[in-house]
Amino acid sequence: MNNPLEYYKKHLEEYQDKAKTCLRRMTTLSLLRLLVFGLTVFGIYLSFNIWQLAVAIAIVGAVVFVRLLSRYTDIKQKKAFNEALVKINEDELKIVTGDFHDRDKGLQFQDPNHFYSLDIDLFGRGSFFQFINRTNIKEGSETLANLLKANNIEDIPRRQKAIKELSGKPKWRQHYLATASLVQIETPAKEIVSWLKNYQIFLPKMMQWLPIAFTIATIILLGLILTNFIDISFIGYWLLVGLVITGRYVKKINLLSIHTDKVKDTFRQYAQLLKLIEEENFSSALLIEKQCQIKSETKEASTIFKELSRALDALDNRNNIIGAIFGNGYFLTDIKNSYWIEKWIENYADKVEDWFEVVSFFDAYNSLANYAYNHPEFIYPEILDNDSVINAKNLGHPLLDKTKRIDSDLKIDNEQFFIVTGANMAGKSTFLRTVSLHIVMANVGLPICTKESQYSPVKLITSMRTTDSLTDDSSYFFSELTRLKFIVDTIAKEPYFIVLDEILKGTNSTDKAIGSKKFVEKLVASNATGIIATHDLSLCEIEDELEDVKNYYFDAEIINDELHFDYRLKKGICQNMNASFLLKKMDIV
Repeated sequence: MNNPLEYYKKHLEEYQDKAKTCLRRMTTLSLLRLLVFGLTVFGIYLSFNIWQLAVAIAIVGAVVFVRLLSRYTDIKQKKAFNEALVKINEDELKIVTGDFHDRDKGLQFQDPNHFYSLDIDLFGRGSFFQFINRTNIKEGSETLANLLKANNIEDIPRRQKAIKELSGKPKWRQHYLATASLVQIETPAKEIVSWLKNYQIFLPKMMQWLPIAFTIATIILLGLILTNFIDISFIGYWLLVGLVITGRYVKKINLLSIHTDKVKDTFRQYAQLLKLIEEENFSSALLIEKQCQIKSETKEASTIFKELSRALDALDNRNNIIGAIFGNGYFLTDIKNSYWIEKWIENYADKVEDWFEVVSFFDAYNSLANYAYNHPEFIYPEILDNDSVINAKNLGHPLLDKTKRIDSDLKIDNEQFFIVTGANMAGKSTFLRTVSLHIVMANVGLPICTKESQYSPVKLITSMRTTDSLTDDSSYFFSELTRLKFIVDTIAKEPYFIVLDEILKGTNSTDKAIGSKKFVEKLVASNATGIIATHDLSLCEIEDELEDVKNYYFDAEIINDELHFDYRLKKGICQNMNASFLLKKMDIV
């Protein structure tokens, strides 16, 4: 069994040392650059009267200076990469202690009309998403949220294998995450894909060879001037010719430049991430399928992205006014670079969306795999097709402190309905969220907080947190009825596991008891499977009438004038309620 804490501590120190080494080398290179500059200036000063020697010293000094600068830039990037890895391992060690509430809550993914996302602390402060999310790309976060909300019961073993394989590659996952964190993306991938698909090409095919012909003509013209065959004034006229040709397309080139300037960093980042995916060896079917999705071309996707990145950088050089005038006047550089960008768009615009999707997929699955790696004691449920929907031993909530968490066994068969009673704070709501998370996590392909689990895949639907709406002018009770109607209509189409918490709270107790009983009877008559938690003990009478209904409870005891809970699920009906005791204990009454 892996030990994630040891891994994070060891690699934190390793990457800290590497970052410090990079800093020392950067300092040395900075001093060497200063020394080379000083020696070059001094050498030029001493040989000023021998201009040939001075020029030679200047050239050698410039070459050495540029090489040192290039080396400095490379090491600076390595330092940033190692610092990103340091932060990743620091964050993991912090999260292990329960300190994760400053991370993205995923509130943008909450949906009150979803099957369960609002009810089970899937998003929000202290949520499951906030706990497991390690994505660094906006589209990766969306993919992760969509996976958690998918309610997908197909191909679960396939997803399990992919998560299990990635969980065994912590170094690769961290390198992927560090690479993704180094570039701040200005334009979302969806906007880029839309722009590429709708782009209208404006340069004619002849522009493929015209800049080459014009460059050759420029070189010939310079040769003729240097050999005095023609007057030097012709070089000025030729400059005007080049500027006139470029000027015909300058507005559209400017517009292209504005768009490409926004996407440069995105393509540079995605090229690096695609290369990491391409070069890794995968064995699980799902990961291989995604890898093949970016390897189906004659060239690898990362190489294709790099080609575009170079063309975008070249077009960006037009912002240098001297380079823009002479480059366009003598070599038609803007036309040449724009043509190759348009050629790239023409060839690959339809494929970019797939490549972006693969990058987002791995960004999301790395979060799932990281969760699996951090919990080696959790198990992947055995996926079966039998009478038991869930048969779990020592099932617990994955976000609770394992030193304090109380686990319970759960076996619920298909078309069984459990009524769970219990005192306030005895653990009913936590239990409902534990069961709900078991279903969601199992469907995603994640390991579960349990010692053993056999699971027959089922979709989840819940009603646990209903709110009124002043905007829609709807009461709490009407909102709750709307939710229950949604559940009834949904389970009429296909089977769902239903989780309900204290339904019909918006009406009086007598009406609530009658309505709750009729609703549960309807669910049972519909062959539904699920759990309802309630304080209404009269609802437990249904067990005597319907064989598929079973009563369970969470107990509370008053010992030495103190309230005690054991948080264990037990068969039967709760007899100890605690509202009156708590009112008295807190001097409210």
